[in-house]
Amino acid sequence: MMDNVQKLFGDSEGVEDFARGYFDYVGQVTRSIDVGEIEGCVSALLKTQTQGRTVYVIGNGGSASTASHFANDLAIGTRSIPRHSVVSLVDNVSILTAVGNDYSFDDVFVRQLQLLANPGDLLLAISVSGNSPNIMNAVDWANENGVRTMGWTGFDGGELRKRAHAGVHVPTVPGEYGPAEDAHMLLTHLVCGYLFQAEKAKGLK
Repeated sequence: MMDNVQKLFGDSEGVEDFARGYFDYVGQVTRSIDVGEIEGCVSALLKTQTQGRTVYVIGNGGSASTASHFANDLAIGTRSIPRHSVVSLVDNVSILTAVGNDYSFDDVFVRQLQLLANPGDLLLAISVSGNSPNIMNAVDWANENGVRTMGWTGFDGGELRKRAHAGVHVPTVPGEYGPAEDAHMLLTHLVCGYLFQAEKAKGLK
């Protein structure tokens, strides 16, 4: 099955033509996102903040980079008072390799949650396919132990979209990782940008 990026390349007459088509397509993808889901995401983050709870963020590959970036922007970039307590579970290489080697790569996130998470915390799982075993193991454990779950997904949403309490879905063609990951990064800046501006506005009152 040909995805839209492959078709764009086939139809383009060069880099400039491909670039224009790619930008247009990513815009089409982002406009298809339900903004009500984004409002739900912001509300969940604010609830976690006001209750003094912690946000944990996970992902694989490109989504791991987004998870790390989101944790940075939420913790530092929003400049909120009280601060957002946020932990990226993708950034400790020693833990990831120890759990992967001694147990299973499928356990690299759930074992960290078992050590750190408490009821009322929030788990943000970023997965384009929504079907990665290590992601779903963490989400299932969180659901069973009082940790709220949110999924950022692509393609058809996979199991993550079905099992997470809430989420933001980016509808894309199966296998089309690039535009979905672009949208997830845009969500990072949109959500944290809103929280930053809201904090500034609060300080002016």
